[in-house]
Amino acid sequence: MQRSDYLFTSESVSEGHPDKICDRISDEVVDLFFKEAKKAGMDLGDLRIACETLATTNRIVIAGEVRCSLDERQIRSKVKAAARRAVKAIGYEQDGFHWKTARIDVLLHAQSADIAMGVDAGNKASEGAGDQGIMFGYACRDTPELMPAPIFYAHKILERLSEARRGAEGDAVKLGPDAKSQVTVRYKDGKPSEIASIVLSTQHVDETLSSEDVRVIVEPFVREAVNGMPIAENCVWHVNPTGKFVIGGPDGDAGLTGRKIIVDTYGGAAPHGGGAFSGKDPTKVDRSAAYAARYLAKNVVASGIADRCTIQLAYAIGVAEPVSIYVDLHDTGEVDEAAVEKAIRELVSLTPRGIREHLQLSKPIYAKTAAYGHFGRKPGRDGSFSWEKTDLAPKLKAALKA
Repeated sequence: MQRSDYLFTSESVSEGHPDKICDRISDEVVDLFFKEAKKAGMDLGDLRIACETLATTNRIVIAGEVRCSLDERQIRSKVKAAARRAVKAIGYEQDGFHWKTARIDVLLHAQSADIAMGVDAGNKASEGAGDQGIMFGYACRDTPELMPAPIFYAHKILERLSEARRGAEGDAVKLGPDAKSQVTVRYKDGKPSEIASIVLSTQHVDETLSSEDVRVIVEPFVREAVNGMPIAENCVWHVNPTGKFVIGGPDGDAGLTGRKIIVDTYGGAAPHGGGAFSGKDPTKVDRSAAYAARYLAKNVVASGIADRCTIQLAYAIGVAEPVSIYVDLHDTGEVDEAAVEKAIRELVSLTPRGIREHLQLSKPIYAKTAAYGHFGRKPGRDGSFSWEKTDLAPKLKAALKA
């Protein structure tokens, strides 16, 4: 049984963190292929993309495998342009990492025929999973978005600082794109009660700033970002605890796609299957099934069936149906977990194709997922974050109350 009084900590990183730059570029490539394939009249369900990015001092390497009928030379040029636009949007114009001067190598190649054979066997309805693996979804009542409080507020702090920096709000213009946050929440009686500790390291372009100077700049934005969650009077603040943070981004530390999977999900408050999301088209269950698991868990909690819910899905390569579905309501449920598992199977097709169609994932909606978490976000009019909708909750409630 979970303790009722405890501290729990989660971290986030900004869109200017080296790994997040790589996630952004990889997802921009996914979006690019969807846009170009649609213009070319391709069946978007036939598109395959697995794109990895590495970034270091004035160098970006984009590699992976794709399947599409687009002109290879033309698409390579567009991939480079998309990467430059992403770096420019994030705000990098440093000597050691500049959107205009960084060298970009594109090493995308054709998808493995062996993988394609296993995944595409049979008709489209029985399209198999692109790989084996386990995926988890989670939801709880910590926040209105049904996300764990520590990761939710860690994201919000960095998102607000990014807005302030871009909007030239006061001295926030002195901050740089690279930043990390960490929030410790005190739980009482199993519910978040206050923030007990805040750790924030942010790049600054003014070399004269001390840690104390940076705190003066960021504290108003931090307090604004966590509005609704009290900050303890004795909250421990660590702002730029190592001192100067001028050299940031890939010039200070190399970045790779997929290294921030806990930041992307639940901040350690729930299990993770191990697969990264960014750079993968939605036929890859690492991405689409994790979105489906979050969608299901959120709808279970939104329905009032439970206060907390963890869902695991598992797949075998080339096999359409999940090999298992597991539900844990953490002793907060009004019904038996087995009944929830049965209802889920009956209400939603959890084949790769079924997930894509239910959540309408075959769209260029992925670049905006690359920073500040894939979950706890507001569904967009363009179809982004469709897995955050709670439209299934009434059906789940009806099925389980019958």
